[in-house]
Amino acid sequence: MEKVGRIISISELNVKVFLYKSDVKTKDILVYKDDTMLHKFEVVELDNNIASCIPFESVKGLKKGFELEALTEGLQIQYSEEILGKVFNSFGELIDGNTIEKEVKRNVYDRNISIEELDISGKILWTGIKVIDFFAPIQKGYKMGLLGGAGVGKTVLIKELINNIYRKQNSNAVFIGVGERSREGKELYDEMKKDDLLDKISMVFGQMGESPSSRSKAVYSGLTLAEYLRDEKEQDVLLFIDNIYRYVQAMSEVSTELRRVPIENGYPTTLLSDISGVQERINSTSRGSITSFQAIYIPADDINDEAVQTILTHLDGQIVLDRKIAEKGLHPAINVFKSSSKSIDPEIIGKRHYDLVTEALKYFSRYNELEQIIAVLGIDELSDNDKNIFYRTRKLRNYFSQPMFVAKDYTGLEGKMVDVDNLLNDVSDILNGAYDDVDEEKFLYRGSLNEE
Repeated sequence: MEKVGRIISISELNVKVFLYKSDVKTKDILVYKDDTMLHKFEVVELDNNIASCIPFESVKGLKKGFELEALTEGLQIQYSEEILGKVFNSFGELIDGNTIEKEVKRNVYDRNISIEELDISGKILWTGIKVIDFFAPIQKGYKMGLLGGAGVGKTVLIKELINNIYRKQNSNAVFIGVGERSREGKELYDEMKKDDLLDKISMVFGQMGESPSSRSKAVYSGLTLAEYLRDEKEQDVLLFIDNIYRYVQAMSEVSTELRRVPIENGYPTTLLSDISGVQERINSTSRGSITSFQAIYIPADDINDEAVQTILTHLDGQIVLDRKIAEKGLHPAINVFKSSSKSIDPEIIGKRHYDLVTEALKYFSRYNELEQIIAVLGIDELSDNDKNIFYRTRKLRNYFSQPMFVAKDYTGLEGKMVDVDNLLNDVSDILNGAYDDVDEEKFLYRGSLNEE
């Protein structure tokens, strides 16, 4: 390959290159290689004939004066059915010991959806998980926030969603680990393999200990895999990003190294365009859809943080896992007050579903008030109406627990999926008093009441 420039300065996150040619563009890949080393850099900024490049890995061994070649195809990843069951790093290289039989690659920045391709009339993607389908139904192409700390069941919920969507839609999933701890990534991989879900998912990891370049590129590589499943396989794809905030952090580190003046809290001036560039690739077309669940780290528990707010403006809803609910032994431990979806609209889910959600939330709200009254005065002081609300809400709360297919080894219970019609009938019957004479324990960890 032809030499296109030489290194004139080196730092851990920024290698400056004097260019011999003027046809080098941003996002091009420059390479230095000899018998002992291979280094790759992505061009991120051009100033006349000086290119600022972000190294993919450590700059150890590099020296000023080294001459570089250009990879005209840019950053690429596999773009075929062979992506399933594979684990890639941010730069499209396999890291799980597998091999690719036939290489068919695509540039990770190539795909941008035009307005003509967009399909915003996607149907509801019913998951079979009662509490999600009732309180936060997901429309195809939606972007959902997934909030919850460690140990509240986030991984189990992710695996159950993958399992159920594959069962209902015969569609696959992509998992993107952005700033993931290596241990957590390995645990997820092992659990997916154990539950026979590995062949239904493709995974990309930009791990916590790696460079900001690696952590940021994981998103683009993972999106390209999801776009293959949507555009070529014509599937309704599930996309999990854990953690989208780490992508913002990585871009901030890159921006700092390039000496760009930051905005508030040290975020880059490109914050809006960086996040928009990712979110606008998550959409539905006439061929298929990409529905995303994006874990969001909240820095210092400040929901008003500028990066968090920028991410939230792109989301269509959120699912919040609550430790207090998990401590009661109720799984999935979803907080119904903090979880939401734009689909809670009578024009989308229908008037009956909408009215039932409104009524259920009123019951839960009144139940919280009654708990405090009972703690002081005792349950005998309640009116008959309040007693009905109290007991029916406890049954409803238990009803929204559900045995998970992927947790059978731990619970001993066969997993259940619940059709939305049965779900609505069950909730209506509980609220209307049809099960007033049934003990609340009978509602724990079962499927539809109408099927049993």
